Amino acid sequence: METSVDAPIKVSFSPVYGIPPDKHEESPRWKKSTIVFVLGGPGSGKGTQCANVVQHFSYTHLSAGDLLRAEIRSGSEFGAMIQGMIAEGRIVPSEITVKLLCKAMEESGNDRFIIDGFPRNEENRIVFENVAKIEPAFVLFFDCPEEELEKRIMNRNQGREDDNLETIKKRFKVFVESTLPIVSYYESKGKLRKINAAKPSEEVFEEVKYLFASET
Repeated sequence: METSVDAPIKVSFSPVYGIPPDKHEESPRWKKSTIVFVLGGPGSGKGTQCANVVQHFSYTHLSAGDLLRAEIRSGSEFGAMIQGMIAEGRIVPSEITVKLLCKAMEESGNDRFIIDGFPRNEENRIVFENVAKIEPAFVLFFDCPEEELEKRIMNRNQGREDDNLETIKKRFKVFVESTLPIVSYYESKGKLRKINAAKPSEEVFEEVKYLFASET
């Protein structure tokens, strides 16, 4: 169920999925990590630019979407629920996404993470802060008009279940309603770094490269 940004959020936190309770009592390595959130509409080039950052700056790239799709392929109960929600362009429950992210960080062996497509809404942010107990060093936002995003997604032909015009429009609507308030939140905290993602990928990365070189 999606949560209004203005509504009070009640969440309970169980041990992180896939990490033994005794390990969860210790201080997880991610609490001393550098974390960068990457936000942008569907098709804004987040994945491409994150891959560039990994190559040049030795970050581990974690995609919330990829972790969720991997869970679908695993055939788990979480996976079945996630599959239905993605097909409808909806956002999955925050605790599932956060548990998958924490598990991936714990298992990576790295201490620098670029997290793609997260947090998608206010509940994501609150659950992450309560479970991982760490804030991002900064938040990278790829700003791109809806018309350009639609054109890119329809042309990329990845064969994904959610790459059709109707679902793309649903996803963009969810992005505007749920994720843009997160962009505003981090902007108010001085943590937002906005980049014009409508430009060619190479030009976008020149800005990204300069940003990471100066910020980390």
